[in-house]
Amino acid sequence: MTLQIAQLHAVEILDSRARPTLAVTLTASDGTRIRAGVPSGASTGTREAVELRDKDQSRYNGQGVLKAVGHVNGQIAQALTGCNFESAADVDQALTEVDGTETKSRLGANAIIGVSLAVWRTEAALAGRQLWQHLAQAADTTPRLPVPHFNVINGGAHASNSLDFQEFMLAPLGAPTLREAVRAGAEVYASLKARLSADGHATGLGDEGGFAPAIDRPEDVLQLLTEAITDAGYTPGRDGVAIALDPAASEFRRPDGMYQVSGESLSSDQLIDRYEAIIDRFPVWSIEDGLAEDDWDGWVRLTERLGDRVQVMGDDIFVTNPAIITEAISRKVGNSALIKVNQIGTVTETLDALRICREAGYTQMVSHRSGETEDTFIADLVVGAGCGQIKSGAPARGERVAKYNRLIEIAEEDASLPFGLTTG
Repeated sequence: MTLQIAQLHAVEILDSRARPTLAVTLTASDGTRIRAGVPSGASTGTREAVELRDKDQSRYNGQGVLKAVGHVNGQIAQALTGCNFESAADVDQALTEVDGTETKSRLGANAIIGVSLAVWRTEAALAGRQLWQHLAQAADTTPRLPVPHFNVINGGAHASNSLDFQEFMLAPLGAPTLREAVRAGAEVYASLKARLSADGHATGLGDEGGFAPAIDRPEDVLQLLTEAITDAGYTPGRDGVAIALDPAASEFRRPDGMYQVSGESLSSDQLIDRYEAIIDRFPVWSIEDGLAEDDWDGWVRLTERLGDRVQVMGDDIFVTNPAIITEAISRKVGNSALIKVNQIGTVTETLDALRICREAGYTQMVSHRSGETEDTFIADLVVGAGCGQIKSGAPARGERVAKYNRLIEIAEEDASLPFGLTTG
């Protein structure tokens, strides 16, 4: 099959945080029209592919993306329109060559990923396949419905409270089906809101739809979550509803290398001790970004100490970069990787990162960003990749729920799809 792009057009739109992002519309030579929305992160790794922002303080406080829009409508469209491509992967290769930088900083990773998402959707449509089916075929994987991880308490860069840990997630590992996992997340979310309200906490929402109460200590949040799971009629733990953490430790590491957590100054090893105490006391099954992205020696010790008890997941430290993940595997850093398409900038490179993890026995979790659109590409990606885990925020807010609802649609379309975690 030959893929020919007749037209590319981008426009500046708003993401879920009222900040600009892009939407890209691709028209194929047969008239097929496909649209893709571009996500944007708040808590970002320093080695991520680089978003292009206008820095024009007279518009959106400098956060506009008209330059990136212009690059899609200009240089990228000129390079791609009318050409015959054998595959979407070939288009991704052309995109990286047109940009010419390792970090996609010249044209902007936000411009490039918007086109890449649209191209892969178009190729699936032209092949007459669902996107998840097409991605599974491209990656040579067995499709699987994932366990959703619902971010129900927000802190760090995602909220205005004084909670240092960024995300506290519900993980219905014991649910028998995707639909029942979504139900469990929604029911515990409701019981959590009721408990917060009864305790006098505000129930306003953070960037990802989770609550942002004025609580300082992560252990107090974990106690609250454990009680909310029980309130909703579920068993806390891996046979029912477990808890996953994303401390996002780079955000609270000081220049002297110490970590500032709820008023305490902790070394890497002291923070690992604290995680171990948390695991002993609470039904935590996964810890993402437990240490800062540049604390590689600490990560080795974290993995040695806790890797046989919990999922030790890298996000800021790995940034969905195949080369960095390969290095981490060689150094025995972590045992799992968070996967975000806009961290690396093309779908092809994202699939490569997933493959490297899979071959090394590292688990993977596909993730949204704090700045989202209604686009549901990652729901199809996680099913096609077969990695068994996704996080897309709380079971609230339209841009978050859209991903979970798409997963329910996929489950309805194909009742034969397996559900749940994989081992690597």
